[in-house]
Amino acid sequence: MRLKSMEFSSRNNKHSIINTKNISILIATTLILLTIVRLNYPFLIYSYKNPAEISPPYHAEDESINNIKDQDYEKCDIFTGEWIPNPEAPYYTNKTCWAIHEHQNCMKYGRPDNEFMKWKWKPDGCDLPVFNPYQFLDIVRGKSMAFIGDSVGRNQMQSLICLLSRVEYPIDVSYTPDEHFKRWNYVSYNFTLAHYWTPFLVKGKEEDPNGPTHTGLFNLHLDEFDESWTNNIDEFDYIVLSAGHWFYRPAMYYEKGRLVGCRFCQVPNITDLPMSYGLRRAFKTAFKAINGLENFKGITFLRTYAPSHFENGLWNQGGNCLRQRPFRSNETLLEGINLDFYMTQMEEFRIAEREGKKKGFRFRLLDTTQAMLLRSDGHPSRYGHWPHENVTLYNDCVHWCLPGPIDTWSDFLLHLLKMEGGRSHKERNSPA
Repeated sequence: MRLKSMEFSSRNNKHSIINTKNISILIATTLILLTIVRLNYPFLIYSYKNPAEISPPYHAEDESINNIKDQDYEKCDIFTGEWIPNPEAPYYTNKTCWAIHEHQNCMKYGRPDNEFMKWKWKPDGCDLPVFNPYQFLDIVRGKSMAFIGDSVGRNQMQSLICLLSRVEYPIDVSYTPDEHFKRWNYVSYNFTLAHYWTPFLVKGKEEDPNGPTHTGLFNLHLDEFDESWTNNIDEFDYIVLSAGHWFYRPAMYYEKGRLVGCRFCQVPNITDLPMSYGLRRAFKTAFKAINGLENFKGITFLRTYAPSHFENGLWNQGGNCLRQRPFRSNETLLEGINLDFYMTQMEEFRIAEREGKKKGFRFRLLDTTQAMLLRSDGHPSRYGHWPHENVTLYNDCVHWCLPGPIDTWSDFLLHLLKMEGGRSHKERNSPA
């Protein structure tokens, strides 16, 4: 009897052990499946065709930053390369994103080709991952970013909003109804995005809405801050500064309250100065304003000049941009005013970077010039409006279609933010 009892007990124990093992295996399998689903769910729900190209969510504070090779971040020049086909693109459409302004909505207005949306920037000697909206929002959680400049800067912000729309749309938290000063908030991530309209970066006023070229005549005080943005950026963690195209317009140049010359003002006895004169002094003043801030602790990105592509005439003389594929890097050159603008920006950036470093300020380069020089196929041209509409910029070869090549600027920006995470980790762990 005792033997039977022991045998029964032993049998129960065996069953118990087996059941426990089965339950453990079941729980482990379930956890593994849940983990796989969790990691892939964001990409599955938005139907990425090739999730392998997109990294898992990134945490700037994650210790796995140690596994990032130096050459992936520090030694690779992501701004020199070629455009290669990307059949997976685009990652949003003009019907899924409400942030697209009408004059950049090329597909709505009948653009017959769509290949301009299906290219990816490939740096020489390394890879640049496709923008991952989850990674980006994870990095900027609890932070804020301001785009400061003209309508091309706003074009960049709208592209970013469209790319992030696969995760979340922001709510409008603007302080004013003025469309030139917009603020958006991503509630789930407590991330604020803003745009400050300042086409010349410095204090200016339109003197004559017509002017000698029917594009206005502006009085620009090249050494005076535009306080509409300089007084409002202390709170931001990142600012993206850009300007360029408005310096083509006629302007009177003032310094220390005195008229020193002009750009194509056609006024007798006034020295006509090159366009880069105004651009240089405007950037010098803008950088001086940033370096003079007492409470600003953020990072300043200079987004370099993105050339326009008018062919067969000037913008107001029938010029257009109807190419349907990118140039190769050996098919065109950065020259003339494009080169002049680019070099002017770079020179003033390096000066500001050196001065800022003495005070602990951080300046970073978002160099879009070479990549965008090759993308004459990416502008709205005649497809930013209906054919019968009377618009100022009838053929728009300045702004960029959405979706379109400007989306790559977010690939660049995310890469630079990852680099900041790597730098922060190294600084925290380097010996004092």
